Amino acid sequence: MNSWFTISLSLSFFFFFFIKIFRTEAAPNYLVHVCPNTTLFTPNSTYQSNLDTLLSSLSSAATNSTTGFANATAGQNPPDRAYGLFLCRGDVNTATCSDCVATGKQEILQRCPNQRVSVIWYDECMLRYSNQSISSAMEQSPARILYNTGNVTDTTRFMDLLGQTLNDAATRASAGGSERKVAVAEANFTSLQRLYAFAQCTPDLTASDCGTCLQFGIANLPQGKQGGRLLTPSCNVRYEFYPFYNATVLQAPASPPPAPSPPPPSPSPPPKGKSNKTTVIIIAVAVPVGVGVVLLFLACCFKQRKATRTYEAVQEGQSGVDDITNAESLQYHLATIQAATDNFSHQNKLGEGGFGEVFQGSLPNGQQIAVKRLSQGSGQGAEEFKNEVILVAKLQHRNLVRLLGFCLEGEEKLLVYEFVPNKSLDYFLFDPEKSKQLDWSRRYKIVCGIARGMLYLHEDSRLRIIHRDLKASNILLDSELNPKISDFGMARIFGVDQTQANTNKIVGTFGYMSPEYAMHGQFSVKSDVYSFGVLLLELISGKKNSFFYQGDGGEDLASYAWKNWRDGTPLEVLDPVIGDSYSRNEVLRCLHIGLLCVQEDPMDRPTMANIVLMLSSYSVSLALPQQPAFFLRSRTEGPMKEHESDQSTSRSMPLSTNEMSVTELYPR
Repeated sequence: MNSWFTISLSLSFFFFFFIKIFRTEAAPNYLVHVCPNTTLFTPNSTYQSNLDTLLSSLSSAATNSTTGFANATAGQNPPDRAYGLFLCRGDVNTATCSDCVATGKQEILQRCPNQRVSVIWYDECMLRYSNQSISSAMEQSPARILYNTGNVTDTTRFMDLLGQTLNDAATRASAGGSERKVAVAEANFTSLQRLYAFAQCTPDLTASDCGTCLQFGIANLPQGKQGGRLLTPSCNVRYEFYPFYNATVLQAPASPPPAPSPPPPSPSPPPKGKSNKTTVIIIAVAVPVGVGVVLLFLACCFKQRKATRTYEAVQEGQSGVDDITNAESLQYHLATIQAATDNFSHQNKLGEGGFGEVFQGSLPNGQQIAVKRLSQGSGQGAEEFKNEVILVAKLQHRNLVRLLGFCLEGEEKLLVYEFVPNKSLDYFLFDPEKSKQLDWSRRYKIVCGIARGMLYLHEDSRLRIIHRDLKASNILLDSELNPKISDFGMARIFGVDQTQANTNKIVGTFGYMSPEYAMHGQFSVKSDVYSFGVLLLELISGKKNSFFYQGDGGEDLASYAWKNWRDGTPLEVLDPVIGDSYSRNEVLRCLHIGLLCVQEDPMDRPTMANIVLMLSSYSVSLALPQQPAFFLRSRTEGPMKEHESDQSTSRSMPLSTNEMSVTELYPR
């Protein structure tokens, strides 16, 4: 009896030790986190209370989730309302999912203190929250790339196989239902190496959005590495040379359990006198088996931990810039772009600007793209090219055009954007017939969208960004005529606390430039505000700023608007094609805001935050505008005569061809 007790105690010890190790190793494996929004909430504020409620709700939902996904909201008023969701890896069970979300609930607040927008990734799950609705919204940024440091042999053959395998997984994942959008695929690379691929989206996405997100991930995976993954808020893809997921759950259908075998016959009691010998044999067998199981499990854990450290070391070695801004992560092959645009055929040409031509194309997955082909003689060199790629890749806003990637091979410099079907704002606004499609409600919607996009650049993105070339031809319109700001080739990044800078190289468009920038090379967020004011006056009047130079008065659009405002005839400025279907209060308020933006002193101009508030709330009182800059009484008066010419630059994605490019102007 004592011998059996000893055996039981020994096995219980090993079993307890085994479970203890397993539970320790089963803790969620942290990968990376991002706090993409510099807007903070105040401790003990309404938003923090709503956020705490939201995270608790998500954590509770994870304990009962059978799909590994849930979203929730907390709070009633939009400014303080919190939105959130979690997505667990498709092969983990409910307990693991629940543990991961519970851990994320604690760590996300520690790693992103007081942030209104945050996302954290683990091996087992992703958790995110925001102060704006994120349900059913496909978001590819912020993105993070992690990869194994080992390289593969025969890179070309490997990348072909990897593309086929991941595309297979992505196709099946995007076809998933509203409960799960996840799939895996496997393929043999060599006789000793088997490739394992994984693709998953949040199930609230449409099949099309899921496919787009996954293809973005596949296109931006590292080249020729033994393992890699790309993480975004809406989807993730991964590949390895070892099985990192439970194939039984994700791939193979559950096989029926085997029929129970008949119970073994009851052993006859051992003969008397032999029990001690039997006990010794049992101990001799049981103890080594128990030790062997523990050692085997420890070896597996060590191997897995080593692989995890490889990924973590790569991630920790990154700078503060998103991995997605690395050249390799965004680069397309020239052959891919040539095939997409039918070798830059004239039939696919959308337009031509100061820096080159723009072509429409279609990628192999069916995604429509716009390719900006920089001319070899353009003013945009390698620095401007890299500037636009790195800058735009960091930006994610519904009123900004989305950069998909680039190509830099030989003499070719190509930028690949999302395709925006309705060309640019000037294509509609300054055409006598097409402008009729822009009634006042559409114009007001465009104004508000541009303002929100500029506010994001100035205050809500991770870096303060000065566009420096905001104009009608750089506002693209999607299928529903929603505005998207484009062309960041001349944008400048400011530090969070930086307010202005100087330059000896003036680039931009005459008529949209603020006076302090055109004459002294000083630019700031208020320079963009000036350009926004000119653009707003163009939307109201339907006339280009340079239109007024053709008359004998020599005045510009701001001067024309100011005179009518001063003389009590502000509605004379309104575009006649709008007719009578407009809101008088909205028109007058927009005209008032436009005149505030084009004032000569930058300190008198409002910020984009104030402009957005003025457009959305009539309770905000507006200051009286001062006389605008460049106010001239005749063509022969004033020191800025040479700047009052019909000249402008046309760069990047603009589709109009009637503007002259200006690459440099040195101030007096």
